[in-house]
Parts: sequence; C-alpha cells; structure tokens
Amino acid sequence: MKKLAVVLLALVLSPFTQAAEFSEGTHYTVISNKAPTKQKQVVEFFSFLCPACYRFEPLVDNLKPKLGADVKFTKNHVEFMGGNLGKDLSHASAIAQLLKVEDKVNPAIFNAIHQERRRISGIDELRTIFLDHGVEAKKFDGAAKSFMVKGNISKMNHNSKKFQIRGVPTFIINGKYQVNNKAISNAKVFEDLVIYLTNKKD
Repeated sequence: MKKLAVVLLALVLSPFTQAAEFSEGTHYTVISNKAPTKQKQVVEFFSFLCPACYRFEPLVDNLKPKLGADVKFTKNHVEFMGGNLGKDLSHASAIAQLLKVEDKVNPAIFNAIHQERRRISGIDELRTIFLDHGVEAKKFDGAAKSFMVKGNISKMNHNSKKFQIRGVPTFIINGKYQVNNKAISNAKVFEDLVIYLTNKKD
C-alpha cells in the first residue's frame, strides 16, 4: 500500500513537475496577449540558406512523428536572406508544400547548399533538383505558376511580418509562444518543450 501511495502521488504531481521544467523567459517567450489558437500548431520559420536551420533539421524530423495527430506542423520560408535567391527559395518551398514533396526535396536543397556547396542561381536550378527527385516537369511548372503557390508565398511573407521574424530558425507554437533556441541543450529538451507548449492553455 505504501508503494502504491507513492506511485499515485507521483502521478498526481507529474503535471506540476513537467510545468516546472519549462519557464517563461528562459525556455520560451509569450509573444501575444491573445489566447492560443484553437488548432494546435507548430510553425517553423526557416531559410534554406541558414546553417542553423540546416543543423536543426534532424531535430525537426525527430519531433514531427511525436506531435499529436491534432497538431499541425508547417514550415514557413523567409525571404530576408539571400536577396532574390531568398525569394526563389520561398517559391521552391511553396511548390514543395503544394506537391507534398517536402520530405524529398527539402533535404536535397539543404544538401545542395550546405554539403555540396553549390551556388544556386535561381528557380531553374531549383527546378532541376525537383526533377532529380521524381517530380514531373509538368507538375512542377504548373505548380510554379499556380495561384495556390502565389497565395502561399504571400501567406509566408505575411506571417514573417506578423510575428516580426528577424532570425531563423524560429519556432512559434499555437500563435502565442516562441521557443528560446538558446535553452535547447539536446533533442529531448526540444521535443519536450514544443510538446509542452502545444498543450499549454494560457
């Protein structure tokens, strides 16, 4: 009975223990006075040109399967790095989202820039990366000119301004909380923190 009482006490206290692990101002910042979004969501603001974003990719890949089925994960490319190339990369990101090939194309673009050290000249060279990874030329060309892709690019730019994104990677949770990257000591801390924030109600 004594052991059972200890176990029950641990279960009762566990939510408080978890809450105590993460604190506002240290692990995350509250960026809005509004209530969290009804739809649980994680938005990663990133740039293909950003070395830190490239290093974060394995953490993000490990995180996504651990998010609840009710959590929407979205990548939001920013244009403030790389001049015109930054715009072309946002275009490519929006195309990959529409064609649902992010899992194949995003790593290829990151590797081309950060591993192969290729100088991406623009959308035509990015098109070649898509085609090399199984995307049909007609599908790429159609998506590139589509209103859905143009709308997604506008949405990404709007979000970047709305949340005043100045550096990447930046993770915004439920439209209310921003992860403090400096508090991330390992993948487990990152996962636990993001999941904690998706479930936070205030």
